[in-house]
Amino acid sequence: MITYEPFFKTLREKKISTYHLITYCNVSRGLIDRLKHDRPITTVTLNDLCKLLECNISDVIEFRPDILIQTPEEKK
Repeated sequence: MITYEPFFKTLREKKISTYHLITYCNVSRGLIDRLKHDRPITTVTLNDLCKLLECNISDVIEFRPDILIQTPEEKK
């Protein structure tokens, strides 16, 4: 699963609010919503966020493997 938790951590560390991004940096509310709900974004958008925040991609996005839950029959 892809998560954008590092993006929000980076914002906190840099003391940048989502309001600031929307109002002064021309970031759409829709994009902020997509990030909050871990929905897909394009690599172009990732690139733009990295440039805007002057950070690495790992400061915006993280991959976490999905946890597979096995039924008792599958464990045998």
